[in-house]
Amino acid sequence: MRLYAVVAAGGFRRHATYRTATAAGVFTNTVFGFILAYTYTALWDERPQLGGYDMSEALTYVWLGQALLMTCAMMGGGFEDELIERIRTGDVAVDLYRPVDLQLWWLAGDLGRAAFHLLGRGIVPLLVGALAFDLALPSEPLSWLAFLVSVTLGVVVSFAIRYLVALSAFWLLDGAGAAQMAWLAGMFFSGMLLPLTLFPGVLGEVARALPWSSLLQVPVDVFLGKRTGWGLVEAYGFQAGWAVALLLVGRAVQSVATRRVVVQGG
Repeated sequence: MRLYAVVAAGGFRRHATYRTATAAGVFTNTVFGFILAYTYTALWDERPQLGGYDMSEALTYVWLGQALLMTCAMMGGGFEDELIERIRTGDVAVDLYRPVDLQLWWLAGDLGRAAFHLLGRGIVPLLVGALAFDLALPSEPLSWLAFLVSVTLGVVVSFAIRYLVALSAFWLLDGAGAAQMAWLAGMFFSGMLLPLTLFPGVLGEVARALPWSSLLQVPVDVFLGKRTGWGLVEAYGFQAGWAVALLLVGRAVQSVATRRVVVQGG
Protein backbone atom coordinates (compact mmCIF):
# COMPACT_ATOMS: atom_id res chain seq x y z
CA MET A 1 0.00 0.00 0.00
CA ARG A 2 2.93 2.32 0.59
CA LEU A 3 3.70 2.23 -3.13
CA TYR A 4 0.20 3.36 -4.05
CA ALA A 5 0.35 6.12 -1.42
CA VAL A 6 3.52 7.36 -3.13
CA VAL A 7 1.76 7.21 -6.52
CA ALA A 8 -1.16 9.22 -5.11
CA ALA A 9 1.24 11.82 -3.70
CA GLY A 10 2.94 11.95 -7.08
CA GLY A 11 -0.42 12.56 -8.77
CA PHE A 12 -1.04 15.45 -6.39
CA ARG A 13 2.38 17.01 -7.06
CA ARG A 14 2.08 16.50 -10.79
CA HIS A 15 -1.09 18.54 -11.06
CA ALA A 16 0.18 21.10 -8.57
CA THR A 17 2.90 22.08 -11.04
CA TYR A 18 0.34 23.54 -13.49
CA ARG A 19 -0.19 26.74 -11.53
CA THR A 20 -1.28 28.93 -14.44
CA ALA A 21 -3.80 26.33 -15.61
CA THR A 22 -5.08 26.02 -12.05
CA ALA A 23 -5.53 29.78 -11.71
CA ALA A 24 -7.35 29.88 -15.05
CA GLY A 25 -9.55 26.99 -13.93
CA VAL A 26 -10.43 28.73 -10.67
CA PHE A 27 -11.39 31.87 -12.62
CA THR A 28 -13.50 29.85 -15.09
CA ASN A 29 -15.28 27.92 -12.34
CA THR A 30 -16.02 31.15 -10.50
CA VAL A 31 -17.43 32.88 -13.60
CA PHE A 32 -19.64 29.91 -14.47
CA GLY A 33 -20.66 29.75 -10.83
CA PHE A 34 -22.03 33.29 -11.03
CA ILE A 35 -23.79 32.58 -14.33
CA LEU A 36 -25.49 29.47 -12.94
CA ALA A 37 -26.22 31.14 -9.60
CA TYR A 38 -28.18 33.96 -11.22
CA THR A 39 -29.94 31.47 -13.49
CA TYR A 40 -30.95 29.40 -10.47
CA THR A 41 -32.03 32.58 -8.66
CA ALA A 42 -34.47 33.34 -11.48
CA LEU A 43 -35.85 29.79 -11.36
CA TRP A 44 -36.23 29.66 -7.59
CA ASP A 45 -37.80 33.12 -7.46
CA GLU A 46 -40.69 31.61 -9.41
CA ARG A 47 -40.77 28.30 -7.48
CA PRO A 48 -39.16 28.72 -4.03
CA GLN A 49 -39.05 24.97 -3.21
CA LEU A 50 -38.17 23.66 -6.64
CA GLY A 51 -36.72 20.15 -6.52
CA GLY A 52 -36.96 20.08 -2.74
CA TYR A 53 -34.38 22.87 -2.28
CA ASP A 54 -34.92 26.38 -1.03
CA MET A 55 -33.05 29.32 -2.58
CA SER A 56 -30.04 29.03 -0.26
CA GLU A 57 -29.72 25.30 -0.86
CA ALA A 58 -30.05 25.73 -4.62
CA LEU A 59 -27.24 28.30 -4.66
CA THR A 60 -25.12 26.00 -2.50
CA TYR A 61 -25.75 23.27 -5.07
CA VAL A 62 -24.38 25.54 -7.79
CA TRP A 63 -21.13 26.35 -6.00
CA LEU A 64 -20.54 22.80 -4.85
CA GLY A 65 -20.95 21.77 -8.47
CA GLN A 66 -18.17 24.14 -9.47
CA ALA A 67 -16.01 22.86 -6.62
CA LEU A 68 -16.49 19.22 -7.62
CA LEU A 69 -16.45 19.61 -11.41
CA MET A 70 -12.76 18.76 -11.75
CA THR A 71 -12.50 16.84 -8.48
CA CYS A 72 -14.87 14.18 -9.77
CA ALA A 73 -13.75 14.76 -13.38
CA MET A 74 -17.31 15.11 -14.66
CA MET A 75 -15.92 16.42 -17.94
CA GLY A 76 -13.03 13.96 -18.05
CA GLY A 77 -9.52 15.31 -18.28
CA GLY A 78 -7.97 12.88 -15.85
CA PHE A 79 -5.78 9.83 -16.39
CA GLU A 80 -7.95 8.36 -19.14
CA ASP A 81 -6.47 10.45 -21.95
CA GLU A 82 -2.96 9.30 -21.05
CA LEU A 83 -4.00 5.66 -20.71
CA ILE A 84 -5.84 5.74 -24.04
CA GLU A 85 -2.71 7.12 -25.70
CA ARG A 86 -0.54 4.43 -24.09
CA ILE A 87 -2.91 1.77 -25.37
CA ARG A 88 -2.90 3.29 -28.85
CA THR A 89 0.90 3.41 -29.04
CA GLY A 90 1.41 0.04 -27.35
CA ASP A 91 3.29 1.54 -24.39
CA VAL A 92 0.71 -0.07 -22.11
CA ALA A 93 2.65 -3.32 -22.60
CA VAL A 94 5.39 -1.81 -20.41
CA ASP A 95 2.78 -0.99 -17.74
CA LEU A 96 1.57 -4.58 -17.76
CA TYR A 97 5.09 -5.83 -17.07
CA ARG A 98 5.45 -3.71 -13.94
CA PRO A 99 5.14 -5.57 -10.61
CA VAL A 100 2.07 -3.51 -9.69
CA ASP A 101 -1.64 -3.78 -10.28
CA LEU A 102 -2.54 -1.68 -13.34
CA GLN A 103 -5.96 -0.66 -12.06
CA LEU A 104 -4.74 0.27 -8.57
CA TRP A 105 -1.80 2.20 -10.05
CA TRP A 106 -4.08 4.47 -12.05
CA LEU A 107 -6.62 4.69 -9.21
CA ALA A 108 -3.94 5.90 -6.78
CA GLY A 109 -2.78 8.55 -9.23
CA ASP A 110 -6.34 9.69 -9.84
CA LEU A 111 -7.02 10.04 -6.12
CA GLY A 112 -4.00 12.32 -5.90
CA ARG A 113 -5.31 14.34 -8.82
CA ALA A 114 -8.73 14.62 -7.21
CA ALA A 115 -7.26 15.75 -3.89
CA PHE A 116 -5.36 18.54 -5.62
CA HIS A 117 -8.38 19.74 -7.59
CA LEU A 118 -10.55 19.74 -4.48
CA LEU A 119 -8.05 21.98 -2.72
CA GLY A 120 -6.64 23.90 -5.68
CA ARG A 121 -9.79 24.47 -7.73
CA GLY A 122 -12.63 23.71 -5.34
CA ILE A 123 -12.12 25.83 -2.25
CA VAL A 124 -11.74 29.28 -3.86
CA PRO A 125 -14.95 29.20 -5.96
CA LEU A 126 -16.89 27.93 -2.94
CA LEU A 127 -15.49 30.74 -0.77
CA VAL A 128 -16.35 33.33 -3.42
CA GLY A 129 -19.86 31.91 -3.65
CA ALA A 130 -20.22 32.04 0.13
CA LEU A 131 -19.17 35.70 0.15
CA ALA A 132 -21.49 36.68 -2.69
CA PHE A 133 -24.56 34.64 -1.75
CA ASP A 134 -26.30 33.24 1.30
CA LEU A 135 -25.22 29.60 1.12
CA ALA A 136 -26.45 26.78 3.34
CA LEU A 137 -23.12 25.80 4.87
CA PRO A 138 -23.07 23.12 7.59
CA SER A 139 -22.11 24.26 11.08
CA GLU A 140 -21.17 20.80 12.36
CA PRO A 141 -17.66 19.43 11.57
CA LEU A 142 -19.14 15.93 11.20
CA SER A 143 -21.28 17.19 8.31
CA TRP A 144 -18.15 18.31 6.49
CA LEU A 145 -16.50 14.96 7.21
CA ALA A 146 -19.55 13.08 5.92
CA PHE A 147 -19.39 15.20 2.78
CA LEU A 148 -15.70 14.43 2.23
CA VAL A 149 -16.38 10.69 2.57
CA SER A 150 -19.14 10.97 -0.04
CA VAL A 151 -16.85 12.96 -2.37
CA THR A 152 -14.15 10.30 -2.04
CA LEU A 153 -16.62 7.58 -2.98
CA GLY A 154 -17.77 9.74 -5.89
CA VAL A 155 -14.18 10.07 -7.12
CA VAL A 156 -13.76 6.29 -7.05
CA VAL A 157 -16.99 5.82 -9.03
CA SER A 158 -15.79 8.44 -11.52
CA PHE A 159 -12.46 6.65 -11.85
CA ALA A 160 -14.15 3.29 -12.43
CA ILE A 161 -16.28 4.73 -15.24
CA ARG A 162 -13.34 6.45 -16.91
CA TYR A 163 -11.16 3.36 -16.55
CA LEU A 164 -13.72 1.36 -18.52
CA VAL A 165 -13.80 4.13 -21.13
CA ALA A 166 -10.01 4.03 -21.42
CA LEU A 167 -9.98 0.24 -21.76
CA SER A 168 -12.34 0.52 -24.72
CA ALA A 169 -9.30 1.74 -26.68
CA PHE A 170 -8.06 -1.87 -26.80
CA TRP A 171 -10.89 -2.52 -29.25
CA LEU A 172 -11.61 0.93 -30.69
CA LEU A 173 -7.93 1.91 -30.99
CA ASP A 174 -9.00 5.54 -30.54
CA GLY A 175 -11.07 6.05 -27.40
CA ALA A 176 -11.80 9.74 -28.01
CA GLY A 177 -15.39 9.06 -29.06
CA ALA A 178 -16.12 6.90 -26.03
CA ALA A 179 -14.52 9.50 -23.76
CA GLN A 180 -16.66 12.27 -25.22
CA MET A 181 -19.84 10.23 -24.77
CA ALA A 182 -18.83 9.49 -21.17
CA TRP A 183 -18.31 13.13 -20.22
CA LEU A 184 -21.59 14.15 -21.87
CA ALA A 185 -23.36 11.49 -19.83
CA GLY A 186 -21.45 12.62 -16.75
CA MET A 187 -22.50 16.25 -17.16
CA PHE A 188 -26.17 15.35 -17.63
CA PHE A 189 -26.67 12.45 -15.22
CA SER A 190 -24.47 13.74 -12.41
CA GLY A 191 -26.80 16.69 -11.90
CA MET A 192 -24.23 19.24 -13.02
CA LEU A 193 -26.69 21.07 -15.27
CA LEU A 194 -29.75 20.71 -13.02
CA PRO A 195 -30.39 18.77 -9.82
CA LEU A 196 -31.64 15.28 -10.61
CA THR A 197 -34.61 15.90 -8.31
CA LEU A 198 -35.95 18.19 -11.04
CA PHE A 199 -36.00 15.40 -13.64
CA PRO A 200 -39.59 14.21 -14.17
CA GLY A 201 -41.04 10.73 -13.74
CA VAL A 202 -39.12 7.72 -14.97
CA LEU A 203 -36.26 9.85 -16.29
CA GLY A 204 -35.63 11.17 -12.79
CA GLU A 205 -35.78 7.71 -11.22
CA VAL A 206 -33.36 6.29 -13.80
CA ALA A 207 -30.99 9.27 -13.52
CA ARG A 208 -30.83 8.98 -9.74
CA ALA A 209 -30.15 5.23 -10.00
CA LEU A 210 -27.24 5.57 -12.44
CA PRO A 211 -23.65 5.73 -11.15
CA TRP A 212 -23.11 9.32 -12.31
CA SER A 213 -25.42 10.60 -9.56
CA SER A 214 -22.65 9.57 -7.13
CA LEU A 215 -20.42 12.31 -8.55
CA LEU A 216 -22.48 15.35 -7.53
CA GLN A 217 -26.11 14.77 -6.57
CA VAL A 218 -25.37 12.43 -3.67
CA PRO A 219 -22.44 14.43 -2.19
CA VAL A 220 -24.47 17.65 -2.37
CA ASP A 221 -27.43 16.05 -0.61
CA VAL A 222 -25.05 14.81 2.10
CA PHE A 223 -23.60 18.31 2.42
CA LEU A 224 -27.05 19.89 2.69
CA GLY A 225 -28.19 17.41 5.34
CA LYS A 226 -30.71 15.71 3.05
CA ARG A 227 -29.08 12.39 3.90
CA THR A 228 -28.74 11.76 7.63
CA GLY A 229 -28.88 8.70 9.84
CA TRP A 230 -29.94 5.65 7.87
CA GLY A 231 -30.31 7.84 4.78
CA LEU A 232 -26.60 8.64 4.98
CA VAL A 233 -25.77 4.93 5.25
CA GLU A 234 -27.93 4.28 2.17
CA ALA A 235 -26.14 7.07 0.29
CA TYR A 236 -22.74 5.59 1.12
CA GLY A 237 -24.00 2.13 0.25
CA PHE A 238 -25.25 3.36 -3.12
CA GLN A 239 -21.92 4.97 -3.96
CA ALA A 240 -19.81 2.11 -2.62
CA GLY A 241 -21.97 -0.44 -4.44
CA TRP A 242 -21.45 1.27 -7.77
CA ALA A 243 -17.74 1.72 -7.06
CA VAL A 244 -17.20 -1.97 -6.29
CA ALA A 245 -19.36 -3.15 -9.19
CA LEU A 246 -17.65 -0.92 -11.76
CA LEU A 247 -14.16 -1.70 -10.44
CA LEU A 248 -14.87 -5.42 -10.74
CA VAL A 249 -16.17 -4.95 -14.28
CA GLY A 250 -13.04 -2.93 -15.06
CA ARG A 251 -10.84 -5.71 -13.70
CA ALA A 252 -12.68 -8.28 -15.83
CA VAL A 253 -12.35 -6.13 -18.95
CA GLN A 254 -8.68 -5.55 -18.13
CA SER A 255 -8.14 -9.31 -17.96
CA VAL A 256 -9.73 -9.79 -21.38
CA ALA A 257 -7.77 -6.85 -22.81
CA THR A 258 -4.50 -8.25 -21.43
CA ARG A 259 -5.08 -11.54 -23.23
CA ARG A 260 -5.84 -9.54 -26.37
CA VAL A 261 -2.48 -7.76 -26.08
CA VAL A 262 -0.68 -11.08 -25.63
CA VAL A 263 -2.43 -12.61 -28.62
CA GLN A 264 -1.56 -9.60 -30.76
CA GLY A 265 2.02 -9.76 -29.53
CA GLY A 266 2.13 -6.07 -28.57
